[in-house]
Amino acid sequence: MIFNSIQRKLLQDKAVRTILLGAASTSILIVVLIFLFLGKEAVPFISKPGISALWDSRWIPVSFQEQRYGILPLLSGSLLVTFLATIFMIPFGVISAIYLSEVAVKSEREILKPFIELLAGIPSVIIGFFGLVVLGPVIKSVFGLQTGLNALTGALLLALMAIPTVISISEDALRNVPRSYKEASLALGASKIQTIWRIVVPAGLPGIIAAIMLGMGRVIGETMVVLMVTGNAAIMTLNPLDSVRTMTATIAAEMGEVAFGSSHYAALFWVGIFLLLITLGLNIIAQRVLRKYQMV
Repeated sequence: MIFNSIQRKLLQDKAVRTILLGAASTSILIVVLIFLFLGKEAVPFISKPGISALWDSRWIPVSFQEQRYGILPLLSGSLLVTFLATIFMIPFGVISAIYLSEVAVKSEREILKPFIELLAGIPSVIIGFFGLVVLGPVIKSVFGLQTGLNALTGALLLALMAIPTVISISEDALRNVPRSYKEASLALGASKIQTIWRIVVPAGLPGIIAAIMLGMGRVIGETMVVLMVTGNAAIMTLNPLDSVRTMTATIAAEMGEVAFGSSHYAALFWVGIFLLLITLGLNIIAQRVLRKYQMV
């Protein structure tokens, strides 16, 4: 009787483990299927005009003279906007999370938290409208430009969208730091500020890094905002005040009108492959950084 009960429990445990393993493996299967689908549609580009055409410095998919499918200006535009947005996102997001977690009183958190969550829920098209009507003209006036639709405008709006994610996850990471760490630091004579920067923040750093990487993923994958406010000029530049075009904006703007099965169609799938590889690379880097920190 006891043996049958133990055997039944073992079978139940094995069934639960199998179900959980299958559910966890679903994400791997989905990613593999996405890669296969993108690869299937992008393969014809290899024979004509050739994979080397992707390394051109111009993106002119529609032309009566010479069609060019260079992905480099789209890649540089995406990286420039993401880099600028990350620069703005990290200090505002992390410092705000530290304030909410360690400094703000309960009444302040009850007021600030709903506004942060509301900001995270604003549709991207509304933020794009704000950039067109308010932020773009301000950038144009401040820097004396011909247009305010440039990489800087897009980066500021993307940072605004990603900051709530960084704040929420970083705050949770900081609040999960054991209270004994703080009490021990204060008992040794450290001030509250010293305890925050030397004990709490280092202890919560893995969560903060994860928050930043998720914020970067939100930034590089955003479409509507960059489509509306970056100017959509497919040029290679490192100047934040120049108009740029990102990979996501290119796919969104051109996929609906491209001829099915054409070289232009296949080139857009190559853009999607590069975008997916960049996102995968960010996740791998984040995992290695976290693993290295945890080993230390």
